[in-house]
Amino acid sequence: MTQVWARARTFEPAVQLLFVNQFSINLGFYMLMPYLAAHLSGQLGLAAWAVGLVLGVRNLSQQGMFLVGGALADRLGYKPMIVAGCALRTGGFAALAFAQTLPVLIAASAATGLAGALFNPAVRAYVAAEAGPPERRVEAFALFNVFYQTGILVGPLVGLALTGVDFKLTCAVAAVLFALLSVVQVLRLPGRRGETATGAEGAAQGQWRAVFGNRPFWLFSLAMTGSYVLSFQVYLALPLEMERLLGGGTATTVATGALFVVSGLVALVGQLRITDWCKRTWTREQCLVAGLALMGAAFLPPALGGPGYAGVAALLLCAAALAAANAVLYPFEMDTVVSLARERWVATHYGLYNTVCGIGITAGNLAMGALLDVGESRGLPAVPWLVLAALGVGCAWALRSLGRSGRLAAPVPVLGGDAA
Repeated sequence: MTQVWARARTFEPAVQLLFVNQFSINLGFYMLMPYLAAHLSGQLGLAAWAVGLVLGVRNLSQQGMFLVGGALADRLGYKPMIVAGCALRTGGFAALAFAQTLPVLIAASAATGLAGALFNPAVRAYVAAEAGPPERRVEAFALFNVFYQTGILVGPLVGLALTGVDFKLTCAVAAVLFALLSVVQVLRLPGRRGETATGAEGAAQGQWRAVFGNRPFWLFSLAMTGSYVLSFQVYLALPLEMERLLGGGTATTVATGALFVVSGLVALVGQLRITDWCKRTWTREQCLVAGLALMGAAFLPPALGGPGYAGVAALLLCAAALAAANAVLYPFEMDTVVSLARERWVATHYGLYNTVCGIGITAGNLAMGALLDVGESRGLPAVPWLVLAALGVGCAWALRSLGRSGRLAAPVPVLGGDAA
């Protein structure tokens, strides 16, 4: 972490604050959310459908409002949305500590999701705006991912200790953390607006035309959706397969936890080295293609893995490869969104990008669940993993085609505004 912080200090203080901010956001979120389902079904005695409803509302309110959050950030400035998101999550987590009825739980869950929709696009757009030229922007997003993944790694461990005492204590600590974040950002984060536009494109209607009419951006978003479907399998297919191999119990819990530890450690230790090597060796488009191809290849070990601990080792190798692939992809992916946006309405583009990928994750998870059931019932356990591998290869081919056609670098036409 010494090298990480030394590199982080080469950026503006506002960017450094956003790095720490993102670590703290993920720390607070992941110390609570992994244990919410058990609290709802255990201590509150909710039925499984009600637990699913509460969790689903959180995801829907976040994914469904990303575009609105990004658009507001471009209109009102990045800082107000970041502060509002942290303050809203403070209230949501505090409410979860005391909520006893389903309507209150749903409202609190919706608040935590909406909070993410407000600050996520704004934070990424702020980092992109303050980082500097594209080379530095890529480095900034690599560091951002280190802090992001470290929060995911540490959060559940802190939450496990707190929840062992009382889940209400976990909620309280998470709420206090977000309250402190809100105060710190009010006091220390400078106000910042991104580049928008002038003339007709600067009006609200022109804003939507500029974003929704950005064909290269749409093609890139659709191709990259596959990467989110693949990376999400750390939360779906890999844990389910771990349970199938080990049969539940303590061994399954420990092995499933190891999936997330491996993912976090790869990001923490390897992100900067991987990004530096990629910048020296490949173009941005080649990095994107290679990252997606590696994501697809990550699912070959589970397809070939055997029973018992050989299968467990294959799943851990898959998690490590997915984390390495994400380390290749993420900085260049975030930079490409800014480039395709022509550095205008960046937060709106990030919001739409998150919404498109979120819809893709939902559809991909439904399909993957069906594939896992079919593979198990028909004695074809390798089929789901091979389909995932094929998805990675297909998306890599789509990105390669976009790169060769020049669409990942081509300027986006200005619609209804100035030609500058």
